[in-house]
Amino acid sequence: MFMISLRHFFFILIFSLTAGLKAQHMPHGPELGWALAHPFAALKIKHRLPEIREACQLIKTQQSLDTFISGGKLDAFRHSFAMAYLSQSISVRKLRKLGIAHEKNNYLDFKHHKLEDGDRADSLACAMDLLNNETGFRIGIANKRADIATLKTLVTEAIQRGDAVCLKRNAAGQYLRCDGSTITISDFKDKWYIPKCLIKSSE
Repeated sequence: MFMISLRHFFFILIFSLTAGLKAQHMPHGPELGWALAHPFAALKIKHRLPEIREACQLIKTQQSLDTFISGGKLDAFRHSFAMAYLSQSISVRKLRKLGIAHEKNNYLDFKHHKLEDGDRADSLACAMDLLNNETGFRIGIANKRADIATLKTLVTEAIQRGDAVCLKRNAAGQYLRCDGSTITISDFKDKWYIPKCLIKSSE
């Protein structure tokens, strides 16, 4: 009886992060290890994912920030809002470990030539995500009792104010170096480091 319960619990853990914050994401490697180490936090995330996805989809549809799913203000909102919302009920220490595990997974996906939101992961994209997670933590901790609509507004305002970070682009959506020159992504095939430029989300 104990073995059956343990097996059932294990599959609940795997399912708890199955969708992640992106529909195609499956937990593996470091993220799955995190879920096994923090089962109750993983289950809380599973229950809150639909509301996180709904909020992010609404911001995307409204185009109140920008339309860049990867590297832009919309991406910054997704990370900041998710961590703000989750930190209302899960410790920042655990969530920070999850964020790091997620970026480690992105590196593994990069090594296996897998894309994230149609874009390849790289070192500065991961740095951007981790910094925006911290923005979310600050908002969530300061607004423990805020409802989801208020939290969404607070995160949006923080991004517009420049409290988050994005990757520099030109009007055509091409990534830029900090000196403003265009980056030809094909020149950096199989390179983890691409000389992109982190900027404040208000720029």
